[in-house]
Amino acid sequence: MSEELDAVDARILDLLQRDASLSIADIAEKVGLSSSPAWRRIERLKRAGVIVRQVTLLDHEKLGLNFEVYASVKLQLPSRENLEKFEAAAETWPEVVECSIVTGQVDYVLRVIARDMHAYDDFLRDKMLALGLVSDVQSRIVMRTSKRTTAAPLELISDHLPD
Repeated sequence: MSEELDAVDARILDLLQRDASLSIADIAEKVGLSSSPAWRRIERLKRAGVIVRQVTLLDHEKLGLNFEVYASVKLQLPSRENLEKFEAAAETWPEVVECSIVTGQVDYVLRVIARDMHAYDDFLRDKMLALGLVSDVQSRIVMRTSKRTTAAPLELISDHLPD
C-alpha cells in the first residue's frame, strides 16, 4: 500500500471485518469521521487491495452441511505439473473451502465441508482420488470448533500504526 495504515484505518477495518453490513454513516460515527472521509478511506483500502471482498458468513449446520474434515494430502509425485493440476482441480470442488500447500510430510491440507461421512467418502473416491495424483489422504474429522474467525488479528499491527 502506497500510504501507510493509521489507527483510524485499523478501526474501520476492524468494524468492517466484524460486520460488513454496517452503513458508511455507522462506520463514520464509530471512528469519529463524517461519512465522506470514511467512504474515501474505505475506497482507498479497496483500491490498495487491503479490503479484498465483503461476504456473508453462513451457518453450515443450519444448511445441513454438518461434516467438516481437515484432509492432509500427499501427492504421488509433487512435481510442478502435478501441484498445478491438483490445485486447479481443488478450485473446482465445492466441498473444498480451503486448500493450503504446507511443509512437512504432506503436500496440502484441505478444509472440506460435506453433508455427512458418506458424502465425504464420495468426494474422496469420485473427485480427489479419481485424479490419479494422490498417494495418501489422512482425514481428521472436526468434532467441535472452539474458535473460528475470519478477522485478521489487527491488534498484532496496532502498536506499529501512527495515530
